[in-house]
Amino acid sequence: QVQLVESGGGLVQAGGSLRLSCAASGFTFNSYPMNWLRQAPGKGRELVATIYSGGTTYYPNSMKGRFTISRDNAKNMVYLQMNSLKPEDTAVYYCNAVVGGAGYWGQGTQVTVSS
Repeated sequence: QVQLVESGGGLVQAGGSLRLSCAASGFTFNSYPMNWLRQAPGKGRELVATIYSGGTTYYPNSMKGRFTISRDNAKNMVYLQMNSLKPEDTAVYYCNAVVGGAGYWGQGTQVTVSS
């Protein structure tokens, strides 16, 4: 079955960096786009970045500049490099894939940015 396991979250001061990782299994990883989304307290989930199977990336305008998504198809891994973090980046970050029409999510990893 499809499994997504995030890691790398934590507490960081404003201006700092974190690199999140997502280990994927149970599907043909290199055939599917992968997404990072986040959910801040009291808010809905919002897309942070998408990376397609060939490596093309997409960022919503609000996410451009400080976040970089990448993938390693040989390791079935997707990453999110986050730089110049701000307190408003505090959220649970989720890895997501849509496989066979069904959306799959990891358990999430908490990122807390202190001011």
